Amino acid sequence: MNLDRHVDAYRGLFRSIRDDKAEKVSRHRDFYDEYLAVMDLPATYYLDTIQRVFQEFHLARGCFKHRGRLVNPAAIHDTALMTIEGEKDDISSPGQTRAAHDLCVNIPESRRLHHLQPGVGHYGVFNGSQWREAIAPRLRDFIRAT
Repeated sequence: MNLDRHVDAYRGLFRSIRDDKAEKVSRHRDFYDEYLAVMDLPATYYLDTIQRVFQEFHLARGCFKHRGRLVNPAAIHDTALMTIEGEKDDISSPGQTRAAHDLCVNIPESRRLHHLQPGVGHYGVFNGSQWREAIAPRLRDFIRAT
């Protein structure tokens, strides 16, 4: 995903190495150590999830099964629901996560919250400064309140 961004990031890394900018090199390596760690998922699991949830919309269409049993989001009633999206998410675009509120119709409004974080892409929803400064505090407050 975002090949041009990653190519530019590595060009910047090579310039930082050349210019002996150890702090920039360290930040780059720390970021990519974490970013690439998600590749530990088995490919079959990842691709099956993408296909069933995001391409064929099994959950939204009411035909999603787990261990052979149909999943019914309307049966959820005794929990809270917070959805979080990034404005610039190019993997699960805004609206896809929020749709959970339409599926979980028996969760009381008082136990629901949706948050759209401006300027954040897919990875930034749960990593980086926007996560630490804007999203995590909202999540913490929601958990404490529900």
